Amino acid sequence: MPFSDIFKKKQKKEKNLKPIEKPKAVEELKEVKPLEVKEKKFSGSYQILKSPHITEKATDLTKKNHYIFKIYSQANKTEVKKAIENLYGVDVLSVKIINVPAKKRRLGRVSGWRKGYKKAIVRIREGQKIEVLPR
Repeated sequence: MPFSDIFKKKQKKEKNLKPIEKPKAVEELKEVKPLEVKEKKFSGSYQILKSPHITEKATDLTKKNHYIFKIYSQANKTEVKKAIENLYGVDVLSVKIINVPAKKRRLGRVSGWRKGYKKAIVRIREGQKIEVLPR
């Protein structure tokens, strides 16, 4: 069998192929309208705030209406302000952001890095409170 006969047989097979018909169910799915999605009240707030930063110094600042939160590294002041207003229902007056760098630590001969993080100090209006620790 010569080498050129192989290609001739393939060409004959390709001519006999018929186009595939789409099932009717696929056409019916296109006609169905998607459900309406309502906006969530807390959308994005949990992607900005990690957790409240609870230390002795942070609990002393609550007397001055300042609260400290650990936040994600991509978050900025306006996003933090909106997230806290949505989650806790308070009026935020100011936000200060601190970037705590990673530190080198040793344990015997083994050395490594402690992770850095970003935290926000949030000042709220007098008379309002954020329940950080349940009592």
